Amino acid sequence: MTTKILCVDDNPADLKNLQRIIAAQNLLSVTASSGAEAIAKARAEKPNLILMDIIMDGMDGFNTCRELRKDAELSAIPIVFVSSKNQKADHMWAAKQGAKALISKPYSDADILNQITALVG
Repeated sequence: MTTKILCVDDNPADLKNLQRIIAAQNLLSVTASSGAEAIAKARAEKPNLILMDIIMDGMDGFNTCRELRKDAELSAIPIVFVSSKNQKADHMWAAKQGAKALISKPYSDADILNQITALVG
């Protein structure tokens, strides 16, 4: 079974970069550019991991994470925030929403790969 990762970001360049990192590991990526789209894609695709920005128009990453945690079918999918937010409070708030980690931008390929390896093997 191929590992499938849902990448959620409203910035096309950031999405492309995440897709590049994931593709280099022969993993499958699915993308969404909003919180609402992320929830729909998570239901349809059942990803093994979600990499998600926090600051997005409409439903932000924190709200999206809370909605995913409320859904019995989706609540076990690990979520890692990938965001420019990097204060101690942001990390604490991310964990409170149910995220496994927060990777701050700019990040290295290794930052992303380490979380993928830690959470889905």
